[in-house]
Amino acid sequence: MPAQTNVPPPLLQHSAEILGGALVFGGTRVPFQTLIDYLKAGDTLNDFLDDFPSVTREQAFEVLELAQEAIVREIDASPVG
Repeated sequence: MPAQTNVPPPLLQHSAEILGGALVFGGTRVPFQTLIDYLKAGDTLNDFLDDFPSVTREQAFEVLELAQEAIVREIDASPVG
């Protein structure tokens, strides 16, 4: 029997079979947009995690860090003036 490996799901994924291709947290059916909506509404990360226990705190932090990095890259690439 081949050895089993514990390969974690990707941080984010999208597939036509899962919520019509919406970007979701890997291994879940929870859209990334839902986290953004919670935060925009003034809810806390803990509120989101309590309501969506299939998303780990680590996943949420990593996705927020990726979003932050993308924003900083976008700003850094913009001409100053």
